[in-house]
Amino acid sequence: MTLTLYHCKRARSMRPLWTLLEMNLPHELVTLPFPPRVLHKEYLKINPLGTVPCLVDGAVKMTESAGICQYLVDRYGPTPLAVRPDEPDYGDYLNWLHRSDATLTFPQTLVLRYTRLEPEERRNPQVASDYRKWFLARMRCVEEATADREYLCANRFTIADICITYAIVLAQSLDIEEVFTPNVRRYWDGITRRPAFQLAMER
Repeated sequence: MTLTLYHCKRARSMRPLWTLLEMNLPHELVTLPFPPRVLHKEYLKINPLGTVPCLVDGAVKMTESAGICQYLVDRYGPTPLAVRPDEPDYGDYLNWLHRSDATLTFPQTLVLRYTRLEPEERRNPQVASDYRKWFLARMRCVEEATADREYLCANRFTIADICITYAIVLAQSLDIEEVFTPNVRRYWDGITRRPAFQLAMER
């Protein structure tokens, strides 16, 4: 079966795309205009939510970006991108995976919506400002975690780094430059040298 990933440039689908590239997994990439539910309505037949990503692997269909990354490393591993249940940092690994969306990307989506996606008359600077501050406050956990380490857990690059780094990519897209506190900047500079990251950004 061919893995098919439905993707929009710099959307959360970048997480599974980057994972596919790190693992050198053959795949078909379908790039859509953003937001696809408005600009490519045929996509609703594939994913009724109209969101990206959507990964199709035979009978399997997934739409949660961090979940797809975990699926890929578990289904198509073994790979050092995964942290095994018997490793000491397994709990931290899962926490970072879920934190990447529930804690970090969620407030950014509200900034995006109320500064760019809504019609002018429905945009709300107060909501955008409040959630921008929320995001930056939650990013302190990344600043603290990277004070004395190159990667977030297990002393190696994992999909936890992929999922958290995407939140920084989105922050850049939203002009939230305050995200680059000293340790986050150093972490970002190291991670973004990876060839698979650079290729995912190009695609």
